[in-house]
Amino acid sequence: MGCRLSNGVLSVDIADIGEDYKGTRFDWTGFITQVTLEKGKHTFCVPESLKEGEGTGGSGLCNEFGISRAIGYDETPIEGWFPKPGIGLLQKLDSQSYSFHRKYPLTPFAVDMEVRDDSVTYTVQPMESNGYAMLLTKTISIKDDQLEIAYELHNKGDKPFQTEEYIHNFIGIDGLNIGADFELRLSNALKVVEPESQYTNNLLEVSGNTLTWSEEPDRSFYCKLSGWGGPEAEFNWELVHKPSGTGVRESGDFPVARMALWGERHVVSPEVFVNISLLPHESKSWSRTYHFFTS
Repeated sequence: MGCRLSNGVLSVDIADIGEDYKGTRFDWTGFITQVTLEKGKHTFCVPESLKEGEGTGGSGLCNEFGISRAIGYDETPIEGWFPKPGIGLLQKLDSQSYSFHRKYPLTPFAVDMEVRDDSVTYTVQPMESNGYAMLLTKTISIKDDQLEIAYELHNKGDKPFQTEEYIHNFIGIDGLNIGADFELRLSNALKVVEPESQYTNNLLEVSGNTLTWSEEPDRSFYCKLSGWGGPEAEFNWELVHKPSGTGVRESGDFPVARMALWGERHVVSPEVFVNISLLPHESKSWSRTYHFFTS
């Protein structure tokens, strides 16, 4: 059944751990399947794919650790285990490089959960493997028209590690297709970097700090973006449906490592990455705030 946070302005639906999502890519804790702005009943979350069985199972606001730096993977022997924060210990299958697309055998972490009317806190207990262990605390809370996700990651193992975290924001405002009616705004002058295809390059139009779509996409698009703000900026990105004035913006209290943009016709996902580097017994805290609005 999951849980719902609601304050009369904003409602947030969160899936039960290991129920809606059972894969080995996205964090199982705080898997947000829908956000509703009660004024106008505007919705903001959609699944990664509208075709059942396609994609990797993402939906709404779901985060991932280690998409390119899986902790301990390279030194783990075949059939050994390595940690994926928020999920569990994954088994290395062969000598191939780690890939977030693959589904690995899994031993889930134990998770404690505390639910209140306006917040839910997850404590993911450490499980040692090959000298790596970590304690993750995540709190999702709402206040007025804002949603905050706060993290604290402790290195409980004997080895240092480096990784990254981001949220794969599967945004679809009111279920509308992406196209010329939408604008993506960054804090500073925006630039499309390393588009994965000529199609992506032709689809995305940039003016100042604003990106628009020349038409409804008929396939997926992906690129990196420059132009986000630092911790002092008002926001990192803002997506607006221009005819209704309905939108969402994300800000963070951390230096942005990089930013990417992925999407298809029904979904757009600005992705803001934070770097994590922890020695044994060190910890790191960071948070993301989402502001949902309409005119």
